[in-house]
Amino acid sequence: MTKLSTPQRDLVKDGFYAPTRQDELKCPDLEVNVLVSYEDVTARVLGAVKPGMTDAEAGAQRRAEMAAIEKACVAATGLKCEVITLYSGGEYWLYRNKKYTDLRLVFAPEEQIAYFGGDFDNFTYPRWNFDITFFRAYENGQPRRRRTTSSGRRPARRKAS
Repeated sequence: MTKLSTPQRDLVKDGFYAPTRQDELKCPDLEVNVLVSYEDVTARVLGAVKPGMTDAEAGAQRRAEMAAIEKACVAATGLKCEVITLYSGGEYWLYRNKKYTDLRLVFAPEEQIAYFGGDFDNFTYPRWNFDITFFRAYENGQPRRRRTTSSGRRPARRKAS
């Protein structure tokens, strides 16, 4: 919000609302990574360590295998791929993320309503604030379409009761 503000237009203080897509503000230096899939690669990473290796050699071998998995994943999918270590090396999971760098600000409340309630570190008394911001992700210059279910249909909307 600060990067999008100007001396004439303080978005943090005054908030922002884009009534049309043409009014949305492009957000520099902002990205969103959406988890597309994940896979357990524990056997492959741990299998790269051979009996008799020192701890340093085993660690280097695991890191090399993780890098090889990530490189192959990027080449095969074009997604942002990262092997995550869980449980202090008990499990290794490959996370595949779709990266969006064209994000546009749609709505942000003004500071006074977002901060209403006083001390933001005070968890003793209730705070009533409107601490929310909406962005729209774009892909190839077009708004990113909503995700569909595995059957290819959009998720069913709930009827108001």
